[in-house]
Amino acid sequence: MAFVRCRQDPCGVICLILTYFCVFYADYVVIQYVLIPAYSDSVWCTVHGSVFNLILLLLLACHAKAVLSDPGTVPLPETAMDFSDLRSQSSRMNERGCEGWTVCNRCETYRPPRAHHCKVCQRCIRRMDHHCPWINNCVGELNQKYFIQFLFYTGMASLYSLVLVVSAWLWRIHSEREGAEKEGEETPSKHLIVAHYIILLAESVLFGVFVMVIFYDQLVSIITDETPIEQLRNSRLPPPHTRKPKMALLKEVFGRGSVWCWLLPLHSSPPSAGGVTYSALPDYDV
Repeated sequence: MAFVRCRQDPCGVICLILTYFCVFYADYVVIQYVLIPAYSDSVWCTVHGSVFNLILLLLLACHAKAVLSDPGTVPLPETAMDFSDLRSQSSRMNERGCEGWTVCNRCETYRPPRAHHCKVCQRCIRRMDHHCPWINNCVGELNQKYFIQFLFYTGMASLYSLVLVVSAWLWRIHSEREGAEKEGEETPSKHLIVAHYIILLAESVLFGVFVMVIFYDQLVSIITDETPIEQLRNSRLPPPHTRKPKMALLKEVFGRGSVWCWLLPLHSSPPSAGGVTYSALPDYDV
């Protein structure tokens, strides 16, 4: 499934490569040009290095889970289905209490409520939020948790690296003022260090602001119980489903465990198994 997505979305492959490059570049600059020169004689070098790499490890783990996890693909029927009389079938669905089920002409199958077709993945995704090139996958019912965790740790890593670079820059300015006689020894590498500082600062600010905006949008989408696709539709029509308590909505995404477990990329069952398990067909005779 992941290999097929890579072939279908070259932009997603580029974004994956760019994501890992930015992560490893940030780790290299922080260790080589920030922590070692500024904190080599202090225990803070080990502390900051360990914490920063732990955040990056969680970031990469959440990203990998978001990339490789099934977002909630609607299964295709084993046999071909007859769509010659969609209107009568739709009326029969309503009579048998299957409101919300729709027909996808591209997948040629019935899809459960709140499922939408992704043009990139070429499949219907349950509670599809959007297709994200940064994970080369859809954000849907089953991997939204990992996507939000990836955003959270990316924001933390950006903020942390921003603070470390600024503090190291101030330390370098202070040390150059106190030890002017050693200034000539540091001149050959000074421009390279400053260049790395500027690049990492720009990367931290751009990615930090970008992911925090998306992170906020994801949380709003959860507590309002509306995906962006549904928000566009419901701006003209009344909501097709009832609102639930905010904590219940959060547990549907992050699981029923402790709130601290919500920060880890662990598999967690949603409160209701019926909310994630669908058959390929609604419950009526075709």
